[in-house]
Amino acid sequence: MADEGLSIGQVARRTGLSVHTLRLYEREGLLASEVRRDGSGRRVYSAWDVEWLANCVKFRASGMPLTTISRLAQLVRAGSGNEAERLELLRAHQRHITEQFAQLRDCLDLINVKVASYERHLSAGASGDPWHQQRPPAPEEHRIDGA
Repeated sequence: MADEGLSIGQVARRTGLSVHTLRLYEREGLLASEVRRDGSGRRVYSAWDVEWLANCVKFRASGMPLTTISRLAQLVRAGSGNEAERLELLRAHQRHITEQFAQLRDCLDLINVKVASYERHLSAGASGDPWHQQRPPAPEEHRIDGA
């Protein structure tokens, strides 16, 4: 990256975020540092800004709320001395992701069972719905009274 920094358009291309989203992130305090301005008042981003925004993209993709990202950015901007709070924010999100992963694993296990069943059903040349196959009729009950 050039020493003079990157324009908002260049950062948008590098991060996959729209220019509108970059402006929103700045307004909402999601950036870990102040975005500089050039002599014409245009935003100039640093390599650190791009790295932080790449993290934000992953945080958002993982479901981290904007309020959590904002709090984390605020702590980073404040400097050292608040690492324990940063760690707790990340640990809380880590727990959330771990729970989501377990739920998704359970869903995937069900889907794998269904896929395997349909594959067996179709490879056997069976017809009809494998989940609603006809069951053999139950044997008739014999009444003691001879009826």
